[in-house]
Amino acid sequence: MRSRRTCLAVLLALALTGCSAMLEREYQSVTPHVRVSVAEDDSDAVWVETYSELQSAILAQVKAGEEVGVVRLRNWQSDVEDALTRACDEVSHDDPLGAYAVDRIQHAYVRMVTYYEAAITIDYRRTPQQIAAVATVTGSGAIRAELVDALNAFVTETAFQVNYFDASMDAAYLQAMVREAYYDLPTAALGMPEVQVNLYPDSGSRRVVEVLFTYPRDPETLSAMRVRLEEAVLDLAGALDPEAEDLPAALFRALRGRAQLAGEGPTAYDALVEGAADSEGMALAYKALCDQMGVECQVVEGTLEGAPRFWTITAWGSGYRHVDPAWEGGLLLDDAQMAAAGYLWDAVAYPVCGEITPEEAQG
Repeated sequence: MRSRRTCLAVLLALALTGCSAMLEREYQSVTPHVRVSVAEDDSDAVWVETYSELQSAILAQVKAGEEVGVVRLRNWQSDVEDALTRACDEVSHDDPLGAYAVDRIQHAYVRMVTYYEAAITIDYRRTPQQIAAVATVTGSGAIRAELVDALNAFVTETAFQVNYFDASMDAAYLQAMVREAYYDLPTAALGMPEVQVNLYPDSGSRRVVEVLFTYPRDPETLSAMRVRLEEAVLDLAGALDPEAEDLPAALFRALRGRAQLAGEGPTAYDALVEGAADSEGMALAYKALCDQMGVECQVVEGTLEGAPRFWTITAWGSGYRHVDPAWEGGLLLDDAQMAAAGYLWDAVAYPVCGEITPEEAQG
């Protein structure tokens, strides 16, 4: 055992001198999961026999956030130095988690009687907590859920690994998803944060997405504002009959009785707590009331006679209608009526609001 400790100390000394520092690479290597064997006589070492197992052992060290690891290569047929260099390089630059978490990987090895023993030393740019928090998601729905969770908690950063990363999922696409998620959360939408999206690695079908949020206020203040806003929503909605057939209209009237249109005030807090908001704040306030009463509703971003404008599309009867609580006449309008009034929006992105008969409205 003393000889093993001496050997490991020598390996670490070699590794810390900068032996085999990694070089940048442009290519991607997708490594399948390979189970590696833990050494029976030393819980800090794992046995590997193939290159894939070597990669997996180093990646397991990254996932655990461990700075030093020991790998034993037995029955090794290829050049050990080349294999260690390539494996460390690919983990630190081409694997999504490695590219996100690792600053540098170094290695050093010695020949034992029947195997090679390598010390892997990793310098990280993320904490073990950040590494452990990286979830794996697939599909735009799962990505959106991650963003909703982050915005709802007022976190300043989130990171997740996307498998099957589509070429269209660039930083601009992800920033647009943040914006959509923001308008899905009216009681947490207390000021659009500045968003920075970083992708690791720069290309490939598997990547870690890091999203950094800068809010207009600190998270503690935002949390306190949300509490007051939720109380205001409960107070206003609690006076209404949730079974009323004209519930969308009742919510419209209640909101307009509580808040007045102003030149600024882009949040539901401005409308329901402060009593004055712009069209964005009025639309978010209406959605907050609809959410509370179980009425399907989404915020629409468009223009009115060329100027930016927000309103909502709300489920009514067997279809949908436009509701603009910032306009006295903006209740339960179809697409044609909205267009005639000077509204313009991306019709592909939102439900069609056609004419609804009285029978449909009742049923």
